[in-house]
Amino acid sequence: MKALLVIDVQNVIVNFKDFRNELINIEKIINDFKSQQLPVIFVRNISGDENNPFYYKSKDSKIYEPLLEYADYTIEKKTPSSFFQTKLENMLRNLNVNQLFITGFNTEFCCMFTAISAFDRGYKVSLIEDATGTVNDANTYEMPGLDIRDFVGTALHWSNTIEVLDFEEYRDKYGKMTNY
Repeated sequence: MKALLVIDVQNVIVNFKDFRNELINIEKIINDFKSQQLPVIFVRNISGDENNPFYYKSKDSKIYEPLLEYADYTIEKKTPSSFFQTKLENMLRNLNVNQLFITGFNTEFCCMFTAISAFDRGYKVSLIEDATGTVNDANTYEMPGLDIRDFVGTALHWSNTIEVLDFEEYRDKYGKMTNY
């Protein structure tokens, strides 16, 4: 069975900059999974530190309200990997999931770490590149011209272990909805 991970689509990230296109693609994929009655799992990054923007009690750390209603399940994590010291692996096993689709934020941390961790655990992994985003940019890494999302997608694709698709490729290969 397939499952969709929606990683760190939280107010603190979504409100950081214009992620309109990423959110549109994420919502389309969520709706496609819902139409197939496949599980949609939201992952929420949390911290116990009141000074951290992901402080679990803060409004900023909450799941982005317009998408919250779609969550079949929510997992909380404290590291970039959605698997490390969480209930995700047991949940996926109980749901008989063997393929994970990854969307969300931040591409070069939580999405990439989760994709690699999922592969290491034996899952078939598909990252939908343009349904991920990041608050960081080329200046963050002092690498002029760096397109973080494209770089991560290319590195994962070249690994020949993780499938990397854009939304159109996802729709053509896996999508079941007739209107996107």
